[in-house]
Amino acid sequence: MSYEWIEEYCLSKKGVLKDFKVEWNALRYLIGGKMFALQGGDKEHKPIITLKCDPPFGRHLREKYPHITPGYYMNKEHWNSVYLEGNVPDDVLKEIIDMSYELVLNSLSKKAQKEIREGLSVE
Repeated sequence: MSYEWIEEYCLSKKGVLKDFKVEWNALRYLIGGKMFALQGGDKEHKPIITLKCDPPFGRHLREKYPHITPGYYMNKEHWNSVYLEGNVPDDVLKEIIDMSYELVLNSLSKKAQKEIREGLSVE
């Protein structure tokens, strides 16, 4: 599958900033200074995106899709990596991105959440 839409989709969410972490050779998508998506490669340089998930939903996804694995170099309970050369449907990947964004957004202070939701700049 082709996931060329990922960057545009992540950046379309309120308050999202993107940076490049040189030592990880990966793009990070941040909300309120916290990462909700990491796009890079595994040790064989296969392209992946790593996203936060509700743990039961993450386990369900890993059982259903062989191209979704526990988060690469992340907490295996809360993070999942999606291999971008795999066949996870676009709507499923968008659902995971949305969940990751919301989980991280909801972990921010109430003030930061309000500012982001109202379109004010928060870093």
